[in-house]
Parts: sequence; structure tokens; C-alpha cells
Amino acid sequence: MPPIEPSAHLSCAGIVLAAGAGTRYGKPKALAEDGAWLRAAVTALRDGGCAPVIVMLGATGPDPAAVDLPAGTEWRWVADWATGLSATVRAGLRAATEAGTEYVAFLPVDIPDIGADVVARVLAAARAGDSGLARAVFHNTPGHPAVMKNSHWEAISVAAVGDTGAGSYLGTRQDMVCVTCDDLATGTDRDFPEVGAQ
Repeated sequence: MPPIEPSAHLSCAGIVLAAGAGTRYGKPKALAEDGAWLRAAVTALRDGGCAPVIVMLGATGPDPAAVDLPAGTEWRWVADWATGLSATVRAGLRAATEAGTEYVAFLPVDIPDIGADVVARVLAAARAGDSGLARAVFHNTPGHPAVMKNSHWEAISVAAVGDTGAGSYLGTRQDMVCVTCDDLATGTDRDFPEVGAQ
């Protein structure tokens, strides 16, 4: 699938959530499969219409050389990553604010079967909807990516506490567009090495 060029006034920052320690996996998932998951997430966001794509790092340390970042990928180190997912979400929203984009798309690093087609579908739905909120749904279960217009970012930052991310805000919104993506991916996150090996 060729990359989808974002228009300037509808730009979307792609944020890869990759700061966690991956306790159940046994190492930070940013390093999983020799970095294959990280590269897959970056490619999905970039080719799905996001620019810039920014990887949020944490447990791997402040040196980006610790991970295999694809060329042209931006990164931020989340110094307080250990306090929970909310810290990474807030840092991602700050990065998107700095980038000046109208939308942000969050994609965790541990859902390697999400491709550009899923990202493009959810992003298109967010742009078309009145609320500017959309997220992928797999077998009637909310998943990722989640796309949010900048008018929601402050409220998301306030609602995200501890180990809860944007979902704590999105779950209260009746105007969020749920985008069925069962035909494109499983949307299953990988918590254990044996699952990823199957």
C-alpha cells in the first residue's frame, strides 16, 4: 500500500506508545523481535497518513540508539514512564502539540498486525466525523489505533491517570466513531513471547 500523503490542514501526528518495561513479555516491547514490532508500528502510522511519526521511549533509557528506530522517525524520552501509561499519553500529546498537527493517532508497539490500511481507515473516519474522535474496533472490542482531534487533547491529558491512557476519556464519549476493522487485522496485543511466536 503506497503512503497516504496527509494534507497540511488535516495533519495527524502518529504516536507509537513504546515506553513500557514489558514486564510480562520479559523486556521492553520496543525491543521485541529485534525491533520488528517497533518498525511495523512506525510503518503503519507513516504509510497510513501520519506525519510526523514519533516514538515514545521510556524503559529502554534516554538514548535512542538503544532501539532500532527507522530512518526519519522522531522520538521522545518519557522520563516518568514508570508512573504508568498516562505519562506516555500526556508526553505524546505534548509532542503532537509541538508538531502543530490537528489530529493525533495512538498506536501501541505491541499490536504488530495493525497495518497502514487500519490506520488510514480510522483516520478517515475521525476526519469525516463531527467529533474528530475515532478508534478501531475488532470483534466488537475497542482497540487501536485511536485518533483524536486537538480540541480533545487537554481533556484527555486531565482524564489520563496512572496506568490508564486515552481510553478513560474515550469511554465517556457517545460521539466517538467506532470503526470496524475485523477484515484487516486481529488487533490483538502481544503480552507474552510465546503468543508472538505462534
